[in-house]
Amino acid sequence: MLMFYDYVFYFFILSGLWSFVSKRKHLLSTLLSLEFIVLSLFFYIFCVFISYFELYFLMYFLTFGVCEGALGLGILVSMIRSHGNDYFSSFSMLQC
Repeated sequence: MLMFYDYVFYFFILSGLWSFVSKRKHLLSTLLSLEFIVLSLFFYIFCVFISYFELYFLMYFLTFGVCEGALGLGILVSMIRSHGNDYFSSFSMLQC
């Protein structure tokens, strides 16, 4: 039997994935949806590990989540400086 936080987790993950797939025009909106997915995974892992008292893994998970967010913002700033906006349509891998 699934508990309440399992349903909430599934709702969060599906809404984050839907947002990631549907909002492909701007890089910032895709980065925000990825951060929402990371936060929902953190919520689920916290609910599972709180009964085992193994919360050290959460610190590692949060560290990697913050590094992923900082890397995404760095790419966003670099893209805005080089192309002038964050539209995926103006960014091509063939251009330097």
